[in-house]
Amino acid sequence: MKGGNIYSFRGRHVSVALVAVVLFSTLLWTWERNPFSITLRSAQEWYHLPSEFAAVVPIDSVGTTKPEKGVEKSLTPSTENETKLQLGVEGASAVDSTLPESPDILYSQDLKSSSRNEVCDYAKGKWVAESRRPLYSGFSCKQWLSSMWSCRMTQRPDFSFEGYRWQPKNCDMQEFDRSKFLTKMKDKTIAFIGDSLGRQQFQSLMCMATGGEESPEVENVGWEYGLVKHRGAIRPDGWAYRFPKTNTTILYYWSASLCDLVPLNIKDKQTNVAMHLDRPPAFMRQFLHRFDVLVLNTGHHWNRGKLNANRWVMHVDGKQNEDKKLEEIANAKNLTIYSVSKWLDLQLVSHPRLKAFFRTLSPRHFFNGDWNTGGSCDNTIPLSNGSEVSQEGSSDPVIEGALKGTKIKILDITPLSQLRDEAHMSRYTIRGTLNSSDCLHWCLPGIPDTWNELLVAQL
Repeated sequence: MKGGNIYSFRGRHVSVALVAVVLFSTLLWTWERNPFSITLRSAQEWYHLPSEFAAVVPIDSVGTTKPEKGVEKSLTPSTENETKLQLGVEGASAVDSTLPESPDILYSQDLKSSSRNEVCDYAKGKWVAESRRPLYSGFSCKQWLSSMWSCRMTQRPDFSFEGYRWQPKNCDMQEFDRSKFLTKMKDKTIAFIGDSLGRQQFQSLMCMATGGEESPEVENVGWEYGLVKHRGAIRPDGWAYRFPKTNTTILYYWSASLCDLVPLNIKDKQTNVAMHLDRPPAFMRQFLHRFDVLVLNTGHHWNRGKLNANRWVMHVDGKQNEDKKLEEIANAKNLTIYSVSKWLDLQLVSHPRLKAFFRTLSPRHFFNGDWNTGGSCDNTIPLSNGSEVSQEGSSDPVIEGALKGTKIKILDITPLSQLRDEAHMSRYTIRGTLNSSDCLHWCLPGIPDTWNELLVAQL
């Protein structure tokens, strides 16, 4: 009887134990299926992520990455849906290649297209609206900006062209900061050598570097480079200014053709001028050792009218040209661009700190005629012909070809400027409305500011 009781007690004990095991297994299975339990696991345990894996962050309006408010440093399943959306944001940072593919994470085509393996291309991209433009005021930048290019000083009624910035493809281009720029260019000299479009870029950079405000402390150091206004001259050959706090110098030298120009008779004001197609300007040869950044440009003076008006006579190998094929303007221009590029590239060997750029042609926008036959550019609607550039290769094949194989960088501004026909001086000047239109030069502030942003980004 006692033995029966013992076996009965043991049977009940085993039954309770079995029930407990079943209940525990059920609870464990339920816990594993409970979404709440999932949130208690770390992202590393759930996705097998490396601990240093950072959260994907969106790109802000000026192209720099910054985390959104509330985004954690690591991905967690509780924010999985939000993360999936972030991964699909165009231009988002690329996911670490060590991250294993998982059905729990969506990889969008937009993410793949913005992989960090893709090359930044400043010539490709799109114009986007920007409320923080312009970078300076055309009213206040009187010290550096020629009144003839300050559209705010004219009777032009519309200035919507000022409210856009260029967003390059696959590039995190930060907004221009004059303090950072001057600090970066401490004890350095930036030289622009070229035509009046080069002068516009120079004036634009002076306005950007000063914030468009008058700066009495900025020194005129043109005398150091022989850039002084001679008696009877309309203008000096160029300008040079130095920022004393950082010792940064920005200068411009007028050389519309990038040829060495030598008067045939210095005593005769009406003398012809030898235009040496195969020789760079004497100014560049003389002062190249003082430059840290050099930006060249040429193009719009290469026409028969300009050559005749300036009394330029083509010379090659030190003597007047007799080659009929070379007499053609296009061939003469090509020879000069290739000659200057080859000479400069050879000089870079002995000037390792020098960063050289050749800016492509600034487009003209004369419609229904040319500058002297009634052509105009009256459009005031920005981006009427589109906002994006996706073409392969440069729109200036001559410069692109001349720089191939050299250490000179191309500053390709042609296609992005081609979309901005509404940003020219047009028919407005400080004297009012004229019958003729300037569809070559740009309003400032304006498109040349973007050229400088691209220049600074590549420094």
